[in-house]
Amino acid sequence: MTQQDLFKLKPLLAMLVASLALAACSVGPDYVRPQMDTGPAIFKEGQNWKPAQPRDLVADGKWWEMFGDPQLNALVAQVDISNQNLALAEANFRSAAALVQSSRSAYSPTLSASAGASRGSSGSAGSSSSNAASGSSAGSVRNSYTFSLTAAWEADIWGKVRRDVESSQASAQASAADLAAARLSAQAQVAQNYLQLRVLDAQQQLLEETVQAYERSLQVAQNQYAAGMVAKSDVIQAQTQLKSAQASALDNGVTRAQVEHAIALLVGKTPAQFALPRAPLAAVAPPVPQGVPSMLLERRPDVAAAERRVASANAKIGVAKAAYFPSLTLSASGGYQSSTFADWFTLPGRVWSLGPQLAQTIFDGGARAAATDQAIATYDGTVATYKQTVLTAFQEVEDNLAALRILEQEAAVQGEALQAARQAVTLVNNQYKAGTVSYLNVITAQATALSAELSSLNILNRRMAASVLLAKALGGGWDEHSLDDLGSLQQQSAEKAKALKENAALR
Repeated sequence: MTQQDLFKLKPLLAMLVASLALAACSVGPDYVRPQMDTGPAIFKEGQNWKPAQPRDLVADGKWWEMFGDPQLNALVAQVDISNQNLALAEANFRSAAALVQSSRSAYSPTLSASAGASRGSSGSAGSSSSNAASGSSAGSVRNSYTFSLTAAWEADIWGKVRRDVESSQASAQASAADLAAARLSAQAQVAQNYLQLRVLDAQQQLLEETVQAYERSLQVAQNQYAAGMVAKSDVIQAQTQLKSAQASALDNGVTRAQVEHAIALLVGKTPAQFALPRAPLAAVAPPVPQGVPSMLLERRPDVAAAERRVASANAKIGVAKAAYFPSLTLSASGGYQSSTFADWFTLPGRVWSLGPQLAQTIFDGGARAAATDQAIATYDGTVATYKQTVLTAFQEVEDNLAALRILEQEAAVQGEALQAARQAVTLVNNQYKAGTVSYLNVITAQATALSAELSSLNILNRRMAASVLLAKALGGGWDEHSLDDLGSLQQQSAEKAKALKENAALR
């Protein structure tokens, strides 16, 4: 390229500098997180609790360790390895992270290369007749060898690319939060089902002990009848009571089997591959984790996911508005062209071009206006979804705080009722053996005691479930700052995906 050629290109270079200066602006609204009124500095139900220490909601996110059950800890650890819903969420996140890189690629110019060889005639029919009359050939037949490199770059003058990258980054962060929410949900389901399983084991133990007690009562009734002290109806009533208790014990086994199968699914196994032997309930209800309403905006992954989708939708407004402005594309090409292969890459065969292209849509029948309106409507919808998600989060925390408070009171009252029912069974059994009361009194006392025992276990199950759901409602130790490094999250996700494949192969 000669000095004269460079002088001619000065206006183009000036235009390039101006476009780069303009590239600092971005059309569309800058993102501001929607404001939410979190209310007082403490939950409504939180006023009735003495807050636990922050360590009670384990800082590294292992909130299930609050229950102090090693078997539960081992089961929850399997969720990350084998749960297929998590595998799906991780795949969705990696797909969203790849779209970020796809959006960023628009910052860079495109470079393409081409090479070709052709042979053809450039003569016309008229010239062929003339040439034929003069005795020359029918047309000019020649070879053509070409090689070229072409570069093109669209200047992001109006920030369309920046807004698109901003949107895809926010979407990837939303997918990462979705992954965290799916993980937290699976962990909570495992914990809730496991604790229910142990309560069912306690119920099974109670029912088996009850069956044994009813068998003794039946023996007493049969002895009394053989001695002529009671009527045959007492024996029949005792038999009926015993069979009912045996049926309840069998029915409890159905529920336990179904809960065990649910845990197997959560840890990525078939029911035939998974079994949990009966064991006493070792877990204890933990203290209420410390938390304030404003923390939910940072600690709940579903809230973070909804907020990131608002940010993504906001950026899409800028992408839609950028379509109103002209686009500037700078392109350059250079290469060689020759009619002989030997002279292909020689200096006389060199060709090049450089120049800008400015494009503007003049009329589109309202397509750009419709796209902008759609982007704004989508943004408004995501804001509404975000606010509803926050309100639901507040409700879930308050629900489980209230459940824990009331169930604690109910457990104390039920404990007193159970103690009285046990005393009543002892007194009535002694009276029956003495012949002062009928067997109906024994049945009534025993049924009341069994009902009180089962109610106490049911309350325990509900308290354990409320503790799990409260930990989940508070975010389970998750923190939104974990979304800051998308690259690290993508690497971790890829490693877990690889571990999932290796684990599946081992099976």
